[in-house]
Amino acid sequence: MIIAVSVRAQTARIALLNGDILTEYAIWNLESPDGVGDIHTARITARAPAMAGAFAEIGGETGFLPDSAGAADVTEGAYLTVRVTRAAQSGKGPRLAAAGEPPGEKPGLMRRGPGPLLELAARFPSAPILIDDYALMARIRPSLDSRLTHKPITFDAILEDEAAALAEPTAGLPHGAAMHVSVTPALTAIDIDGGAATSENAAKPQSQLALNTAIIPELARQIVLRNLSGAILIDFAGMKSAARAKLAPALAGALAQDPLKPRLLGFSHLGFAEISRPRIRPPLHEMLTR
Repeated sequence: MIIAVSVRAQTARIALLNGDILTEYAIWNLESPDGVGDIHTARITARAPAMAGAFAEIGGETGFLPDSAGAADVTEGAYLTVRVTRAAQSGKGPRLAAAGEPPGEKPGLMRRGPGPLLELAARFPSAPILIDDYALMARIRPSLDSRLTHKPITFDAILEDEAAALAEPTAGLPHGAAMHVSVTPALTAIDIDGGAATSENAAKPQSQLALNTAIIPELARQIVLRNLSGAILIDFAGMKSAARAKLAPALAGALAQDPLKPRLLGFSHLGFAEISRPRIRPPLHEMLTR
């Protein structure tokens, strides 16, 4: 594994490469990070029993602290230290958890979280880190000094093209198939277009099953690269709704390789695969529009 980092202005693009294969991708806004892992002093502003938690002011914004993460025994007006466990996204504030440290005198940031680069480096402790920016190297050197190498060009032309393609709502899949991503506030829908592979000459049930099984690894990789999260519905190509459950073992196996460990909930009566993938950092399409 190799971690390649390319910095432009105040944005760092982070790629995890397994040989020539891009396996994870993240954007890190160095001036305005997403806040995951940040430690704040919080003041409880309102209990929300119906939501099993409480709202907390953390300085400039309001987050939600679930009872299961430390809100069960706090009262309105109480001060405590919290950690951001999920970034603000889709119009919702950050998700919080009690940090177990003494709080400060007023709500606000106490210290920043590690950010996506240090988190990735911790998950792959033997991976060398190639960076094209001396300033970022100096910033993270205390944590990763022995692993850092300056390289003038960390994203070659192929990697640049693949990173650019992640901004598009359509991605190519094996055997001429394609996936089309539609994002709504409530869920992400992925429509699989089988293309020529599901034409009249190749429309037999066994051919459709083989095609959809073959595209699943790349489909799962695209979900990770784009950081699609929350409720995800997948409409596979060609197969009758009742037959799509045959795809469950292959799809569950591919999702098991995902670092966020999404869950395959099953197939709906309409034949959509239903996936729940944890929301932690904002999805890539939100980062690209900031």
